[in-house]
Amino acid sequence: MDSDELLWAGADAQAQALRDGTVSAPALLEAVLRRAGEVNPRLNLFRELYPDTARDAAERAQARLDAGERTPLLGVPVAVKDDTDIAGEVSARGGRAQFPPAEADSPAVAKLRAAGAVIVGHTQMPDRGLWPFTETLAHGATRNPWNPDHTTGGSSGGSAGAVAAGIVGLATGTDGGGSIRIPANFCGIFGLKTTRGLVDMGPDPGNGHWHGLSVLGPLGRRVADAAAMLDVVADEDHAGGFYRDAARTDPEPLRIALSWYAPLGRRPGVEPLRRQAVLETAQRLRALGHEVTEADPPLGLSPSPQFLTRFLRGVSDDVATLPHPEWLEPRTRRAAAMGRRIPDGVLARTLAAEATLDAKLREFFGSYDVLLAPGWTARQPGIGRWHGAGAVHTLGALTNPIAYYPLWNVVGYPAAAVPVSRDERNLPVGVQLVGPARSEHRLLSLAGQLERAHPWTADRPAV
Repeated sequence: MDSDELLWAGADAQAQALRDGTVSAPALLEAVLRRAGEVNPRLNLFRELYPDTARDAAERAQARLDAGERTPLLGVPVAVKDDTDIAGEVSARGGRAQFPPAEADSPAVAKLRAAGAVIVGHTQMPDRGLWPFTETLAHGATRNPWNPDHTTGGSSGGSAGAVAAGIVGLATGTDGGGSIRIPANFCGIFGLKTTRGLVDMGPDPGNGHWHGLSVLGPLGRRVADAAAMLDVVADEDHAGGFYRDAARTDPEPLRIALSWYAPLGRRPGVEPLRRQAVLETAQRLRALGHEVTEADPPLGLSPSPQFLTRFLRGVSDDVATLPHPEWLEPRTRRAAAMGRRIPDGVLARTLAAEATLDAKLREFFGSYDVLLAPGWTARQPGIGRWHGAGAVHTLGALTNPIAYYPLWNVVGYPAAAVPVSRDERNLPVGVQLVGPARSEHRLLSLAGQLERAHPWTADRPAV
């Protein structure tokens, strides 16, 4: 397999090829940079590529490989979302950069570097990460490789698109209300929102990462790619074994709850093709030996205000730390103004109420191992769908499409986005697999089993 073909094989396969010596780290990087040069001008997936530092890193990685060293990502090119610091580079976070170049890597980037991963650039995101589409006044629209008239989703839209377009096999994302899972579903790749606290995101004195909503996780072509990243960046001593081993091993028969519950209502208007994707996944899981039963967690409507309170107050607290809030998009400033109206006491009560939801879900997951749920509920939006819309209008219009994502940010549980099919416009359709806290091994095992039975990487976008 030559280096250009290897781009489509995923990060885990690239790591194996590097270990086997069938490709060198510098040669693989040059293939990545060539592909980026071909695709990025059309799709706008990267805000900035860092070819010089990446070439230096690839040379160092090759020296380590030649010396016999082995790590899960040694020599593998990885993209980084533009809200995650890379030493010596600015993090623009979807707008005009507010701060000088970072003095140090974020914890996840530092671990990736230590493992020999080659950081190739910062990927696009919406202004301050607020929206499930990646279009900004500062940097333009990021386009879906499967259909460039449509968005990659957000807020990790550039990362998901870079993986789907065959530039890199792996990228970082962050997820405060669906921001890994939405673009993974939109781009037909695998994404994993991790358990709160599993991956160190570093200090965030402004708002505690949207008051506990936001986490960092992987986006990969295959389940094994995401597992390889977790083996590097997870802040634990692999108590459950290596994540890559879990991704390659079929789970024992599981009790799976097919849930149509969302805090806005039991059935918040799921578009027929996306409903069919859930039912089809349930049938696939049954065929693999799992027990799938329709069952909803008994949570009522309370998660919705809990999410909105933490989200808006998190945006407000984030904006309050910026030296130039006037540089932000009007929609972002309006969302921050809404958050400033939330008193400290309301925020404190909201944070305390999470314990009640957690207790109910712990009981629910005593009866079920995994929950199967829809992803995005509507047709994927085209480029410009919300251009010029205000914060209130945008939030209102997005209430139903994102209905199945934010609950798992409120309670901090892991959730995986899995591709299932594509619609009549060639756009991917996906579902979610959710588990209790620290159940990443189980989710990776189940998703890996689904991938082996129903591969999703055989087809490639035409770009």
